Amino acid sequence: MISSRFGICQSAITKCIKQHALAYHKNVIDHYENPRNVGSFDKKDMSVGTGLVGAPACGDVMKLQIKVDENGKIIDAKFKTFGCGSAIASSSLATEWVKGKTIDEAAKIKNSDIAKELKLPPVKLHCSMLAEDAIQAAIKDYKKKST
Repeated sequence: MISSRFGICQSAITKCIKQHALAYHKNVIDHYENPRNVGSFDKKDMSVGTGLVGAPACGDVMKLQIKVDENGKIIDAKFKTFGCGSAIASSSLATEWVKGKTIDEAAKIKNSDIAKELKLPPVKLHCSMLAEDAIQAAIKDYKKKST
């Protein structure tokens, strides 16, 4: 159930998504209804980088974590997001994209790529920006721990 995973009211968001279904591409709806990699790692784990970002204007908060192996490759990723369907979809997609990449490769993921893949409406571009910021923050946290 989405409400238990995200701490948000499922019925309100589902109603909003359905009302605006024509404005949202199927990719957003898929990642919202079937989010990938929901959860969290122990942030004290030295192989885990945690990025926590938020957008005060809309109230979205995104936590994205990466788990990195000894060769600098991201072997897993998790997220928890409090926010709209586009924020959840952006988080879900970001975790899918970082897995299997090196830290340097993941750092090159841009919000414009996320927005393009999800076909976000212009009013929701800030959600893809949050996802990029969360990736960068997780990488920064991991690097800080590993030095």
